[in-house]
Amino acid sequence: MDLPVAFRHPGVVGAVEVESGNANSLSAHATNGGGGGVEFQGKVGFLGLGIMGAPMASNLISAGCDVTVWNRTKSKCDPLLSLGAKYEPSPAQVASSCDVTFAMLADPQSAAEVACGSSGAAEGLAPGKGYVDVSTVDGATSKLIAERITSTGASFLEAPVSGSKKPAEDGLLIFLTAGDESLYKRVAPLLDVMGKSRFYLGDVGNGAAMKIVVNMVMGSMMVSFSEGLLLSEKVGLDPNTLVEVISQGAISAPMFSLKGPSMVKAAYPTAFPLKHQQKDMRLALALAESVSQSIPTVAAANELYKAAKSLGLSDHDFSAVIEALK
Repeated sequence: MDLPVAFRHPGVVGAVEVESGNANSLSAHATNGGGGGVEFQGKVGFLGLGIMGAPMASNLISAGCDVTVWNRTKSKCDPLLSLGAKYEPSPAQVASSCDVTFAMLADPQSAAEVACGSSGAAEGLAPGKGYVDVSTVDGATSKLIAERITSTGASFLEAPVSGSKKPAEDGLLIFLTAGDESLYKRVAPLLDVMGKSRFYLGDVGNGAAMKIVVNMVMGSMMVSFSEGLLLSEKVGLDPNTLVEVISQGAISAPMFSLKGPSMVKAAYPTAFPLKHQQKDMRLALALAESVSQSIPTVAAANELYKAAKSLGLSDHDFSAVIEALK
C-alpha cells in the first residue's frame, strides 16, 4: 500500500526529532494548560475510557473542553465526571449531543460495534458532525466504520495513536490520521492537547496500516530484547548492565530503558496489555498476507505472544512476553 507524504506537526516522533516549520504542516496549535483555552469551538464526545481513553479525555477536560463521555462500564466514567465531564448512556446519545466524537476501543470488533451497532454512534450523527476513531483496527474495519459514518452525512477521520499509558497521561501521543482532511484540520487543536505530533496520511486505511506496522516493529523488538536479557543472564552477565549498554549505543530506544529494569525483576506493570500487542501482531500478519509480503520475524514473535497469553499473561504489560522464553 502506497502511503502519501505525511503532513507533520512539529514535535518529536520516537527518538527522532521532526523538523519544525515544515511547509506541508497542517498544524493549528492548541494552548494546553496555563489557564489557556483550546482553539476548538464545540462539544467533544469521548467513547471508551480504558487505559488510553481515560487519560486522553482527562487532558481534554483539563484544557477546558466541554466533554461528554460514555463507557460500557459506567463506573469508569466517574473520575471524569468529577472533573467536569458530562455523561450519556449510549454512543448514539454522545454523538447526538456533541460536535465531534472520539472513540478509543480495545479491538476491531468493539470499534465497529460502538460505531455501527445498535445505539452506536452512527445513530446520533448528522451532517456537520465528526467522528474520530483513535482505536487500533485493521484497514478493512476502519473503512467499514468510515462508510457507515459518512452515510449519515457526518465526517470521518481514523487517528490511531502511537504511545501507551504514560504518553497518554502526559499528552505526548503520536496521531496517525487519515480520512476527511477538513475534519483533520478542525480537530487539530484537540489532537495537539492529547499528543506531541500528528501525521495526515491520506485515504482511510493508511492510518490503520501505519499503526499496525509501528506496533509490529515494537512487538518484534520486545521479543529480541527479551532474548538478549535472558541470554546475558545465562552466560553470567548482569542484565541491568546490558540495559545500560544498549541505552548508550546505536540501538538505544526509550522502550528498552523504560521496561528493561522491571523485566529483570520479572515485574510487568501494564502500560500496553500483552493481549493487545498480540492482536496487533495478528493484524500485521494479515496485512502482510494481503500484499504477499514475507514477515518471518513477526510470525515467530507472534507465537511467543500467543504462548504468553496461554500462561495467563494477557492483561500484563506486553514486556511479559519474556516469560514465554523462560
